[in-house]
Amino acid sequence: MDEDKNYRAAIYVRVSTDEQAQDGYSLNAQKEMLTNYCISQGWNIAKFYEDDGYSGRTVKRPAYAKMIEESDLWDVMLVVKMDRIHRNSRNFMEMMEDISSKGKMFVSSTEALDTTNALGRFVVDMIQRIAQLESEQIGERTYFGMREKAENLENDASERKTMGFNPPFGYRINNGALEAVRDELDVAENIFFQYYDGRTIDEICSNLNEEETLTRKGNIWNKFNLSNILHNPVYAGYMRWEDVLIRHEAHTAVSPELFNRVQEIMASKVKDPSKRNVLLVPVIGEQN
Repeated sequence: MDEDKNYRAAIYVRVSTDEQAQDGYSLNAQKEMLTNYCISQGWNIAKFYEDDGYSGRTVKRPAYAKMIEESDLWDVMLVVKMDRIHRNSRNFMEMMEDISSKGKMFVSSTEALDTTNALGRFVVDMIQRIAQLESEQIGERTYFGMREKAENLENDASERKTMGFNPPFGYRINNGALEAVRDELDVAENIFFQYYDGRTIDEICSNLNEEETLTRKGNIWNKFNLSNILHNPVYAGYMRWEDVLIRHEAHTAVSPELFNRVQEIMASKVKDPSKRNVLLVPVIGEQN
């Protein structure tokens, strides 16, 4: 970097919601550090860009988008640390390609890195990949923790909740537990029995819409929302978290036996055998 040139710096600062309570991450602290850095380098501050409460894993940040849009106003993008601008190496490299094509530079003040030379570009890329690895490891730990909770939810009376389960048509959440909405559940039951009796999905939709029996949101029935009903094991007594089935205690629309038979019928109508993915539920006696 030409130390004699009076660069115009775009100062970018960011905190996510989770980081706001952590020491060293405040927006004011970042701005003060970067202002002092510009003074030490003899640079002019073109503008401050501030994203408060936004994750570095997404590019959908208003101040970040504005900074990229106003690239004619600055020569150097300046941040405290690389993870302030992106936590995803692909997003970072796409940004670098974009600003480099415009003759702009990137500097991380505390890491003493810039992209004006090959070594700097290499080190920036390596650090960004490490940051992404750390982020992905956090995501993996969260995922495995959620999976463990899902697998043990049914057997732990103190944890018989729904893990953020979004209740489908026929159910609602009451005090953290799944509860039937009787009139909606009757409609779901009718849908299963009509299909089991040989009616097509289009015919069932037509019957419901002619009766002015609409979805919870007041929409007409179509092959997509009705197929979701037929494929959802919640109506046979099981919430689903990925491939984990969690027994619930709310009233059901159909027995596991009928649900399984409907899955087999639907699968038999798929022409490609490799796409006949059948999810069957355990049969454990009389249902509610």
